[in-house]
Amino acid sequence: MRIVRTWGRRVGTGLVAVAAAATLATPAHAQQLEGSVFYGYTLSEGVDLSQSRVILGGIYNSLDITSGNGWGFTFGGFVGHNVELEFLYAHQSSSLEISDPAPSVKFADTAVNNYQGNIVYNWGESHSPVRPFIFFGLGATHYTGGDIDPVFVLPPALNGKINSATKFATTWGGGVKFYPKEGNIGIRATARYTPTFIKSDPGGLWCDPFYPTCWVVNDLDYSNQFEMSGGVTFRFGGR
Repeated sequence: MRIVRTWGRRVGTGLVAVAAAATLATPAHAQQLEGSVFYGYTLSEGVDLSQSRVILGGIYNSLDITSGNGWGFTFGGFVGHNVELEFLYAHQSSSLEISDPAPSVKFADTAVNNYQGNIVYNWGESHSPVRPFIFFGLGATHYTGGDIDPVFVLPPALNGKINSATKFATTWGGGVKFYPKEGNIGIRATARYTPTFIKSDPGGLWCDPFYPTCWVVNDLDYSNQFEMSGGVTFRFGGR
C-alpha cells in the first residue's frame, strides 16, 4: 500500500521558520516566551477508499486510523500582549485498520505526527494567573510507515511494510492556562481538532443554472483527529 507524499511537510517547515523569525524580531525587553509539554488522548478516523478492495476473501471500503494516547510540546513567543506565534508538535500512537462491510482487521502499526505553526490569541494580561486562549495553525501530518500484520500474505515486492506519508493539515483549538499568583510554571488544558487532507474523488458535475457551463465537483476526504490533553506550561521574560 502506498500513500503519496505531498508538500505538507514544506508548509509546516516554512511556518515554523516564520514563527521563529517573528519571535526573534520582537525587542528583547518586550519578549515573552512560552513552552509546554502535554499528554492526552486522540480520537481519530480514517477515510473511505476510492474503490473497494478484496483482501483475504473480504470486501473492504474503509481505511481507518485508530484512536490512541498521545503526547507533544509547544514553544512560542509573543508579538504583543495577547498574540503569540507558536510551534506545535504532537505524536499519537495508532494503527491502520480496514473495514466496511467486512469486520475491522488491523492492517499495520503506525504513528501520527502533527507539525503545526500556530497563531494563538490569549485573553488577559501577560502575567494573569488564568489565561484562556484559542489558536489556528497550518502545517502537516506525517504518517509513519509500519510493518504489515503477519496475517496478510502479500507479494515479496511489498517487503511487508507500508510507506510513510506527509499530508497538508490545519489545526484549530483552544483551552486555558492556570498559573499560581506571580508564578511562571502552571498547568494547561487544551482541546484540538486537526483535519488532514488525504485525497479527492470525483463527485459529479455542477451546472450553472444561468449559463451553459458545468464543472466537475470533487469530494474531499479528510482524516480527522480530536485531541484532549493536559500538561505543564512555562513562561519567562517580558515583564
